Amino acid sequence: MVAPAVPEIQEIEIGEAVSARTAALASFHSLGPPDLVHLTKVHARTGVKEASTYHYVTGIDPSSASVAAYLNTLTYAPGEGQIWFGKVQHWDIQSGVYCCYNSISRVDLRVRVHIPGSVEAFVIDERGEKHPLTDQLMLETYVCSVIRALIYADNDDYNITAYRRFNPISSPEEEERFLDAASKMFSRGWQFGSDVDVQVPTLLSNNLTTVFFKYLELTGRYTQGVNLLEKLRANEPDFDALLARAYLDMDEEVKAVDFLHQSIAASPRDPNLLEIQTRFCSTKGRLDFALATAKRAVDSAPSEFGPWARLVKVYIEMQDFKSALLTLNSCPMFPYQSVDLHRMPVAQRVHLPIAAEGVMQDIIDDAVAGEGEPTTVDPALARLPASSLRGTFSKAYDMLVEIVHEIGWDVLLKYRSEVFIMEEEYRNLKTETSSIKKVSNHNRADSNASRVAVNGRPSTVGTPEVAVGEEGENAGTTTVVSADISKPESSIDAEIVKGSEDHHHGSSLLSAADGEAATEVVGTEPSTFRSKRLCERWLDNLFMVMYEDMRVYTLWRAEWQHYKAQNLAYRKSLREWEILGELALRMKHEPESSEAFGQALEIRFSARALRGLLQIYEKHNDFINMLHATIKLSSYNHRWYKEYSPMLILAMKKLVYEEGSQKLRNMIQGSDYSSSVVELMDEYFELARTFRWPGYEDDEDGK
Repeated sequence: MVAPAVPEIQEIEIGEAVSARTAALASFHSLGPPDLVHLTKVHARTGVKEASTYHYVTGIDPSSASVAAYLNTLTYAPGEGQIWFGKVQHWDIQSGVYCCYNSISRVDLRVRVHIPGSVEAFVIDERGEKHPLTDQLMLETYVCSVIRALIYADNDDYNITAYRRFNPISSPEEEERFLDAASKMFSRGWQFGSDVDVQVPTLLSNNLTTVFFKYLELTGRYTQGVNLLEKLRANEPDFDALLARAYLDMDEEVKAVDFLHQSIAASPRDPNLLEIQTRFCSTKGRLDFALATAKRAVDSAPSEFGPWARLVKVYIEMQDFKSALLTLNSCPMFPYQSVDLHRMPVAQRVHLPIAAEGVMQDIIDDAVAGEGEPTTVDPALARLPASSLRGTFSKAYDMLVEIVHEIGWDVLLKYRSEVFIMEEEYRNLKTETSSIKKVSNHNRADSNASRVAVNGRPSTVGTPEVAVGEEGENAGTTTVVSADISKPESSIDAEIVKGSEDHHHGSSLLSAADGEAATEVVGTEPSTFRSKRLCERWLDNLFMVMYEDMRVYTLWRAEWQHYKAQNLAYRKSLREWEILGELALRMKHEPESSEAFGQALEIRFSARALRGLLQIYEKHNDFINMLHATIKLSSYNHRWYKEYSPMLILAMKKLVYEEGSQKLRNMIQGSDYSSSVVELMDEYFELARTFRWPGYEDDEDGK
């Protein structure tokens, strides 16, 4: 195994990082921050206490023995006479404290190790009080640590300084422990929290079940997963949905369909079973069946985002874009909760060493701009609001992009105006109605003409906070930019409409009295008007977000073609090419995205651009480029202490399945990578051997 480097942050005062974590325990609302490793060091010759450092880590078993073993590896990492902070240091690690948060009991596990000497394990509660460690607390903390390791691994929100990431399940022994712990905690899984698109964690929708299926996907050990779920189902029938999902994921479709039939017959309103059936019917092209089950799932769980989102996707597949827009407008949206990262004391120094082996030279130099390289970023690119969308708003935006990708921007705006009440038409109707009422000497109050009923369910909360720039203001009129991208007209704000009444889905938007008055004004138009809905403010904002994306994308392509036609050099900074590549990928323009990311890599190495290209390579089964992208990203991750990436593991798993492990080994060894990089890639093949990935071939088999 290629040895990783150890990052360190040196404190000004010894122990202040642990104290800051203790003070912040009460503020953690989710899974908590990554584990904290704090080291106290003494001068190797004089024994005088000299410094204290810390770093973050995930993927380490928080049991006392494992923590002691991990800290023991750190005693040899710096080493006698190693260059540290620019000069030769001579010190030893005297003690270490390992901190691991338990999100169920809301305590922090502390393992204090004296080197050489004793090991003490205890917990600290939110008040900073010390308590003994019990077996139950240890079990909870272990499961929390595995969940964090998998969920945080590829999450950019946790891209913090001095953070090491390791694989929490890399051997049969670790797998056995995880499955045993998971089986004991499944009944309390809701206490681990849930994904951002789940409003209320449940027995089946929570972070533990998410990580469980992620583990099955990474290792391919579906048989072990099914065996566990079958045992759990014997005592808890609600686990039927998880078992059905496992059958489908392991390609046991006949067994899955039969089991789904029995389970839905027994629980016809289970939204999880209905969602799985909807997904299966969609993959088989039976959209009529998918639509029926998707609607039943929404009826069974109307306050959850997932069933509504699945129904939107079914409508998109059916090319029923008006219904897709109306359904998207009804999705319950949840405010995005930031991750549990607390403020740490000001560091005295930060040491981010480069591993001695496994890192390519262009990756080492990636942070240094070349001579004459542009480094500025166009403000129009830097402030694109779509990149800041999170949670349900990000997923809703993706569905809106799917629609515009199918029908185009102008048709989307046309459908939008046909299903939602636009501000201008509302004001026109109100003005005309008021005039008729005066002529007819009606004494109804003016407010009656603006009484509407909101569609089906209350307006949801959590409008995304996005800025659309100067062009996003004054949205009451439609303007056209140079590339024929029409600015969306504003829909009517529900706050403007007075006297709202809740009616069932499909009810008239106007009261009977208002309908009569409107009929006098516009003849047959009110029947069309009454069939429209109020557009939620968050969805209105997403239209403006998309307008900004479309405007910038179209101007970029027009500018690119102009320079190309004139045989002129088209220069952008590395960061600008990255943003343009992400923009094109977000808008589902993959050739243009690949082009922009390629331009970024022409300047110098860019992990952001290479990750974007890897997504495109995977989608199009470009296995050669997939392999080389995975190798380079693995080297980059190794440089930044990230020894575990589910994204890259899944990429290698797909490559092994398609090409076979021996062919991949030969390709890697036949390339001009250094021996240490080849050795770094061998760790993937060790995982393939351990978990018997499809396509893995033992050397001795001669296959």
